[in-house]
Amino acid sequence: MYRGRTLQLLANSTVGSGDPVAHVVLGLGVLLVCARLAGEASSRLGQPQVLGELIAGMVLAAIPGTHFFHDLGTDPLLDVLGKMGAILLLFDAGLALNVRDVLRVGGAALRVAFIGTVATFGFGFGAATLLMPSASGPTRAFYAAALTATSVGISARVLKDTGQTRSVEARTILSAAVIDDVLGLLVLSLVSGLFTSTGTANVNPLGVLFLTGKTIAFLGGSVLAGQALAPRLFALAARIRSQNTLVVVGLAFCFFMSWAADAIGLAPIIGAFTAGLVLEEGHWREFVARGERGLEQELEPISAFLVPLFFALLGLRTDLRVFGEPLAVVLALGLTAAAVMGKLAAGLGASRGSNRLAVSFGMMPRGEVSLIFASLGLTLGGDTPVLDHRGYSALIVMVALTTLFTPFGLEWSFARKERKKSDATKASRVSEGKTGP
Repeated sequence: MYRGRTLQLLANSTVGSGDPVAHVVLGLGVLLVCARLAGEASSRLGQPQVLGELIAGMVLAAIPGTHFFHDLGTDPLLDVLGKMGAILLLFDAGLALNVRDVLRVGGAALRVAFIGTVATFGFGFGAATLLMPSASGPTRAFYAAALTATSVGISARVLKDTGQTRSVEARTILSAAVIDDVLGLLVLSLVSGLFTSTGTANVNPLGVLFLTGKTIAFLGGSVLAGQALAPRLFALAARIRSQNTLVVVGLAFCFFMSWAADAIGLAPIIGAFTAGLVLEEGHWREFVARGERGLEQELEPISAFLVPLFFALLGLRTDLRVFGEPLAVVLALGLTAAAVMGKLAAGLGASRGSNRLAVSFGMMPRGEVSLIFASLGLTLGGDTPVLDHRGYSALIVMVALTTLFTPFGLEWSFARKERKKSDATKASRVSEGKTGP
C-alpha cells in the first residue's frame, strides 16, 4: 500500500531490495536514538524525559529540505506501533495503582481532583468557544476535555526533585492526580463517544446519558469481574514453567481488555488502564517466589521501546509552521491559559493550612493523557477529524508549556511558604523579646 512511496524515499540513499520494512526499521532506529538522547538532555535540565522525547520529534519534523521524517509521522506501521505504546503506557499507569489506593485517598484529594477537572473543562470550553466560534459543541468539548488530566508521572518526578515527597502537599497532589487521571479517562471516553465514525456529532441527551452509563458500567464491571478472575488466571499461568509466561499472560489480559473497550465503543486505552488497575502484585507472587521478576519489571524493555516512540511520533506530527499564523499562536496560548487557570482553581480543594498554591502548581503538568487526546483527535471523526493540524499543534504546545511551568511554580511556592514561616518565626522572637521580662 505504501511500497511506492517507500521506494521513492530510499532510492537516493539506500541500495537494497526495496522492502518497505527497511524504511520502517530505519525510521525506528533514528527516532529511538533521538528520543533517548533528547530525553536524557531533558532529564539533566531538570525536566521530564517525555518533554525531550516530544521535542525530539518536533525538531526532526522541522528539518528543512527533507520529507523523510514527515513521512515517518504518517507511516501506517509506525502508527500502529505508536498506538501500542499508548496502550502499554496506560496499562503501566494502571499497574502502579490498585483499587484500594484509589478508594483510600482522603477527601482533600477528591476535592482537588473534582474542582480541577470541572474548572479546567469550563475554562477550556470557554476558550474554545471564544477562539473557535464556528466549531461545533462536541468539538469544543473535545478541546476542553484534552486539558483536564494531570500527569501523575511528571508531578511525582518534580516533587522528588524538590525534596517534598513526604509533605502533606505531595500526598494531596499525587492522590488527586491519580483520581484526576481516572476522571480524565472517563471524560475521554464520554467525549470521544459523541462522535460517530463518519465525523458527525451525536448530541442526543439520551445518547450521552447512555454513553455515561456504559462507561461507568464498563469500568465498574471490569474491576469487579477482574478482581474475581485475575487471581485464578494467574494461578493457572503459574503452572506453566516456561520463561516469560507472566509477561505473555499480562499482555494478553491487557490486549483483551483493550479490545473489549473498543468493542463497546470506548477508547482501547480505557481498557488498558482498567486492566492495569485490576492487577496487583499478589497475582504473580508464585512467579516471583521461583525467582522471576514481577510484571512491571518484565514490561520495562517493551515499554522502553514503544512508549518513547509514541511520544516522538506525536512530536513528528506537530507542524510548527502553523504558528506562522497568528490565530494558531492565539489558540495555543488561549488553551494554555485555560489549562493553567483550571488547575489554579484546583488548589481551593486542598486542606486548610496546607500550601494550596503548591497543590495548584503540582496539578499543573499535562502529559500522557492529554497527548493521547491529541493523538486520538487526529483520527476521531472519520474523514473530518476533530482536530486539524493547528488544533493538534496547539495541544502539544499546551502540554509542553504546562510541564515547563511546574518545576518553577512548585519551587517558588514551597520557598514562598518557607519564607513566610521564617518571617513569622522572626517576628515572634522579636515580640517575645519586647514583652519578655
